[in-house]
Amino acid sequence: MSENKENMTLDEAFGKLDEIVEALEDREITLEDSFKKYQQGMELVKQCSEAIDAVEKKVLILNEDGETYEF
Repeated sequence: MSENKENMTLDEAFGKLDEIVEALEDREITLEDSFKKYQQGMELVKQCSEAIDAVEKKVLILNEDGETYEF
């Protein structure tokens, strides 16, 4: 992968995952290339999971007084 994974947005990472899945579904892919794509996909899944976890931790609750609480 030529992009820096740390600089990818979540949408870009999901787009890359879609590309990897399409490549893996191609009957012409070699075994070696399929292993590489699988590894790239697993790294992206981990990155996406970590990004989603970080966002969940930043979700704010707004109470009736207009104060926000972060959890």
